[in-house]
Amino acid sequence: MTAQLVTLGSKGGPAIRPGGPSPTSSLLRLGGRTIVVDCGLGASRGLVEAGVSLKNLDLVFITHLHSDHVLELGGLLHTAWTTGLDHEVRVFGPPGTGHYWARFAQALEFDIEIRISDEGRPDIRDLVRIEEFAEGPVLDEAGLAVSALRVDHPPVTDCFALRFDHAEASIVFSADTAYFPPLADFARGADVLVHEAMLAEGVERLVARTGNGARLREHLFASHSFAADAGRIATEAGVGRLVLNHLIPADDPAITLDHWVRAARETWQGPLTIARDGLLVEFGTAGRDNQEPAAGGIA
Repeated sequence: MTAQLVTLGSKGGPAIRPGGPSPTSSLLRLGGRTIVVDCGLGASRGLVEAGVSLKNLDLVFITHLHSDHVLELGGLLHTAWTTGLDHEVRVFGPPGTGHYWARFAQALEFDIEIRISDEGRPDIRDLVRIEEFAEGPVLDEAGLAVSALRVDHPPVTDCFALRFDHAEASIVFSADTAYFPPLADFARGADVLVHEAMLAEGVERLVARTGNGARLREHLFASHSFAADAGRIATEAGVGRLVLNHLIPADDPAITLDHWVRAARETWQGPLTIARDGLLVEFGTAGRDNQEPAAGGIA
């Protein structure tokens, strides 16, 4: 079989703007599993547009608790429930994920209780199983192994890159991180590395329109990776393909695909994909380097 990655939301940061991309979320089809990685705003709609029946939701992984990665986790689970979910869904996340879910369920208590009594639904609170993880092995079942690496994303300490290994293929998500050399060892030999990326020339315009410019600029430079840094990690790791995602900025009209490609090509000469919302990447044993023929995504 062919493994598939769909970058449902491709921008870094929680803000959304007219005609712009959505915050971070990804769909991974691997080893017969339907896996969601991060749940930024728009994740539910993105999954439906990618052909996923939400009532068949299986595994969800959260890299860290910044809102552009977790804001729609509760909304996704609740929407799946109202779509007909009637089986257990496992959510793997860093410490604090259980607290998030408990407070979400508490906030929606009126809706949940009335739908149970009026519509005969099972209790969603019995269907969601939260498993908090730290660095190291996270899951090993039915041929799918998932492991986590703590990365450098100050001031968040519990932020984890994730690696998914199966006989079909292997893929690594960097999560949000400054340039972090240990990530190359973690990603060694993977078919795909999905790595966040930032372009310096867009940061000044971004902070000017977002507000709190000086502090935001400081955070971006301390906590995120430039596209060339992502390329450096991919080269050292010897991955099959680099996918730049969680793009900063992702909605600046002055920045084109060519800007991202040129920056990555400073350090990476292999197959390259620049994410956009809804982009499909097929990879692995049967699908290495097969891509959706979409304008602007493949280089």
